Amino acid sequence: NSPILRAMPNTPAAIGQGITALIGNAVSTADHIDLAHALLSAIGEVVDLDSESQMDAVTGVSGSGPAYVFYMIDVLAKAGEAQGLSPDLAMQLAKATVAGAGALAKASEETPEQLRINVTSPNGTTQAGLEVLMDQNAGLPRLIGGTVAAATMRSKELSNG
Repeated sequence: NSPILRAMPNTPAAIGQGITALIGNAVSTADHIDLAHALLSAIGEVVDLDSESQMDAVTGVSGSGPAYVFYMIDVLAKAGEAQGLSPDLAMQLAKATVAGAGALAKASEETPEQLRINVTSPNGTTQAGLEVLMDQNAGLPRLIGGTVAAATMRSKELSNG
């Protein structure tokens, strides 16, 4: 009966900007959890899970999440190229936009929904783009929901051998 802690960090930990989900088994004490927090906080935030069963969903959202964002940056840059921007400029814009929006969302007391509303002028360019992204059948809700569900399911499969 040894204490076992399970942790799921993500790749932004490489620059101290990660987040790690943590859960201990029944033998783990508060001291074990505190030590893990002290060690893992060097690579970013640490959150405690209520149950190990949450770890698969954490993997689908946060463990795999950076790859989704990297892909979005790539797709956003390619869309900029398709509209006439040079590849270098399109990539610079896409990286800075995603990094800045993420930093703003993290630093702001407003919800991401409110931040989106704040930048969306009625009948403006942002609204036109969001109407495509927010489409319930073909937009991000369905794509991201399916993406996270697939990664979560695969995590469960891998956990079960």
